[in-house]
Amino acid sequence: MTGSTAALVSFEESSALLHELAGVEVSTSQVERAAEALGMEIAADERRCVERMGEVAPTSYLGMDGTSVPMRKSEVAGRSGKQSDGSAKTREAKVVTMWTAEARDEEGKPVRDPGSITYSAAIESAAALDTSPERSEFAERVLRETTRRGFTDASRCVVLGDGSAWIWNTAAELFPQAIQILDRFHAKEHLSKVGKIIYRDSEQGKKWIQRRYDELDEGRLKCLLKALNRQAAKYEESLECAEYIRNNRDRMRYLEFHEQGLCTSTGVVEAGCKMVIGTRLKRAGMHWTVKGANAIIALRCSKLSGRYEDFWERRSDRDAA
Repeated sequence: MTGSTAALVSFEESSALLHELAGVEVSTSQVERAAEALGMEIAADERRCVERMGEVAPTSYLGMDGTSVPMRKSEVAGRSGKQSDGSAKTREAKVVTMWTAEARDEEGKPVRDPGSITYSAAIESAAALDTSPERSEFAERVLRETTRRGFTDASRCVVLGDGSAWIWNTAAELFPQAIQILDRFHAKEHLSKVGKIIYRDSEQGKKWIQRRYDELDEGRLKCLLKALNRQAAKYEESLECAEYIRNNRDRMRYLEFHEQGLCTSTGVVEAGCKMVIGTRLKRAGMHWTVKGANAIIALRCSKLSGRYEDFWERRSDRDAA
């Protein structure tokens, strides 16, 4: 009960709920200790138990993203960050999201299949030395989750992400056969930023941005790059956007992807970051240790992915043995 409440709400609210709903007196500090201990146990179980779950759909989607977690000062001491003085207040939690989308809406666009989403996440590194025979901690996490879901057994396996290099490096390392798709709305955000820098909020700027959107959606990347290059000499942001598109053009074949019935948006992934991390770990006044945050993230992923009861069954079996 403590684990269930602490996965969803703050430790203080969990204490109040246990008293209100079950008549059990558990202090806030007791809830914190119990929930973090359980989360650490679940994290260890997640690394140990990697069994196939469910049927493999024709198309399987893998999304990766990062989101900040507010940390205690001791956890970010000496780390560089985005503060005005170059210091950091947060650490990045990397989230793995998997889902299927065989259903279609009225326009024939893919729609996430209910109950198909699973999550795995932690504050950990996606980097590994080129000379190291070991994968990064995050790459191992991705591999475990995709093994559970039979990602590579699907007829089509798709990796969706934004422009972060660690996402595509991980995808290339683990799944060179997968279709890589850059989030279409992320690409449009880059174009919108350039248009607003050049034209401010003028009507001309809105028309310029819409033309770039249309070129992107219709696969006319040469026209899009020409329009950006015309502004590159005067605006560095336009030059950077053009380079961004050139580097990702194979991941931006949206017209082709749409014709194949594939998702081109990371909305499920971004919602997952909010669901897994934001609504629980980024509330007002919260500051975490890496150990504590990872424990609650593991607990929360287990609950949201429908694996909480499976964990308890395995735990009971181990206790009985």
